[in-house]
Amino acid sequence: MPKHNAHAVTAAAALVCLAAFGPAPVSAASPSARSAAPSGAATPSRFVPGPCPETPEPIEALAGARCGHLEVPENRSRPGSRTIKLAVAVIPAAKPAKPAQDPLVFMAGGPGGDTFDDIPFLVESGLNKDRDLIVMAQRGNLYDRPNLACPEIDRFNARSVGLGYDAKRAQQLMLKAVKQCRDRLTSAGVDLGAYNSTENAADFADLRTALNIPRWNVYGYSYGSDLALTYLRLHPEGIRAVALDSVTPPQSAVLPWGWPSAAEGIDNIFAACAAEPACKSRYPDLPRTLTEQVRKLEAHPLTLNVPPPGGGEPVKVVLDGGALLNLIVAFTPRPKDLPAALDELSRGNPQRFAQARAAGSVQNTGAFAHGLTNSVACSEWAPGYGEPDVLKAGRAAFPGWPDTVLAQVPQLPFQYPACRIWNVADRASVQRVATVSPVPALLISGTFDVKTGASWAKGVARDLSRSTSVEIPGIGHWVVPQSPCAQRVLASFLARPTAPDTACVDGLEPAPFTIVPK
Repeated sequence: MPKHNAHAVTAAAALVCLAAFGPAPVSAASPSARSAAPSGAATPSRFVPGPCPETPEPIEALAGARCGHLEVPENRSRPGSRTIKLAVAVIPAAKPAKPAQDPLVFMAGGPGGDTFDDIPFLVESGLNKDRDLIVMAQRGNLYDRPNLACPEIDRFNARSVGLGYDAKRAQQLMLKAVKQCRDRLTSAGVDLGAYNSTENAADFADLRTALNIPRWNVYGYSYGSDLALTYLRLHPEGIRAVALDSVTPPQSAVLPWGWPSAAEGIDNIFAACAAEPACKSRYPDLPRTLTEQVRKLEAHPLTLNVPPPGGGEPVKVVLDGGALLNLIVAFTPRPKDLPAALDELSRGNPQRFAQARAAGSVQNTGAFAHGLTNSVACSEWAPGYGEPDVLKAGRAAFPGWPDTVLAQVPQLPFQYPACRIWNVADRASVQRVATVSPVPALLISGTFDVKTGASWAKGVARDLSRSTSVEIPGIGHWVVPQSPCAQRVLASFLARPTAPDTACVDGLEPAPFTIVPK
């Protein structure tokens, strides 16, 4: 599901890398390498070496990276389709003496987030310790041509903090921004229907061929796990092993799915508090507290003037029931602080949530490819369901909550009317397919994940005959960067895909919750 900023520290952005490719090792690119042209495609895909992307802040790992772009047809099913360019970086192994010959390719979450912004977290997690790490911006992302950014939606998001989360005015302004973005992209010749998981997976298959890589490993998180499973199903050749983090099953990824995932993660957070004596004593009935606060705020929203967390002038924020729920889904505040924040709110102190809401007033305009999000969501997640199904799923997940809150998918408000504007073809029948494979797989879930509930990995694992599943207690979305144990498990899996060492998971417990004196 959509990418979020789950990190305690902000990722450094990337250093301009002017060095072109030097002599290419086995796992690097040959400038003339081309993949076979798919049937009907106008031109074959090819890799073209070039400078690394120019980014706002330096990313140390890019200083020694080999960069360029992959040229692929925008729509492989249409003869004469134009060519698009996808930004690529090959980050060399940190132990160059004897790196593994099978590199690791990364598939980011989102869809639509800046993939290059994830590089510091990947490197800090040791993913290029003994093998090259390959990062490619998924089609339509920042540093690609075309880039499906929607600054119109970014500007709406900055303004929306001062509106009710599910207010009619918010819906009107959001849909206006969606239409403006769509009109601008289509007038520039973008084929919005070509930005889907099938084409996205084919891009990665073409990348492996274009870089002359016989075998590689795949690591994807959130939407990247959906994409990795799609890629494994459609292009299994050359895949040595697949690691899935915060698993999003293609066959289950529909818009109403957001509600049971949110409920599972929140229930797990509250259960962990109840299992910790100090937390249970201080915050004895969190489910009731949350329901009361959602109902109260939805009936009587708070309007406050609050400075954003990074400082600056106070901004007007409206805190209603929908905003409260979605701040929790966005991990603001962090799970360990959630009981304290809810208790403070119930006692008349909304500061933690209000400041988290104010953070949305500061947007990195143009960095997020909302166009890719809409093309995937509207062609793959929305079809076959409608607003009544979202409301039904919400009522099942949170009985007694106001319908105005439950009518909107967590993270994706007003998505059905947005999809009517976006108007891309229904791809549910080709995308909602389980991946059945003997390729070794590792599934990593966090018990506090309120975006992609940990239990969804179980069904995926049953279809992957050589899979290993682990749940990391007390961790939310995108587990590996947040858990040293998950990093060790992933490293062990890449070294021995059929027999990873998962011993560090035994006995793990969530970190203590924040306890605020009465």
